[in-house]
Amino acid sequence: MNETTPSNRAASRPSTIKLLNRIAGKRPVKVLFVCLGNICRSPAAEGMMRSIVTAEGRDAEWVIDSAGTGNYHVGDLPDRRMRVHARGRGLELTHRCRQVAPSDFDDFDLIIGMDRQNIANLRHAAPSPEAEAKIMSMGELLPASSGYDHVPDPYYEGSEGFELVLDLLEEGCRRLYGIINDDTFA
Repeated sequence: MNETTPSNRAASRPSTIKLLNRIAGKRPVKVLFVCLGNICRSPAAEGMMRSIVTAEGRDAEWVIDSAGTGNYHVGDLPDRRMRVHARGRGLELTHRCRQVAPSDFDDFDLIIGMDRQNIANLRHAAPSPEAEAKIMSMGELLPASSGYDHVPDPYYEGSEGFELVLDLLEEGCRRLYGIINDDTFA
């Protein structure tokens, strides 16, 4: 396995393998990142993924967005603290927060939740088994060595929490990019 292949968590889930194999050769790849309020983790994941595909010269091959399962911050910019920490890594988070919509299950190939509650909310909102099959956890893309099986919410944390989230998202997004662009994933 090279550095861009998934952790053992992802490799051990047949549903994840099937999902990622189904979209590996598809272009454009349409990915929606989801957290609770769409103000910290999911817009940061969106910004990180955009940065990676742009650096690789493949931004035309990807459609990337983010949303929240809740409607608490619709129309707002991401949390100021997340924007500051992301800016320190060269990411500008200009996304306007929105709530997951029923049409997202038709519009996206892959819907990635940040934690168990986000996944449960997405599964509850999925209008069909086919839509539910598009859902996976960001934790499945994190290396076992990270010690995390989800991306924790930094909202009530200090600077360290935001930096940890950005570290985890960078690793997960790089792994996702590698998987999608590696036709030998199995």
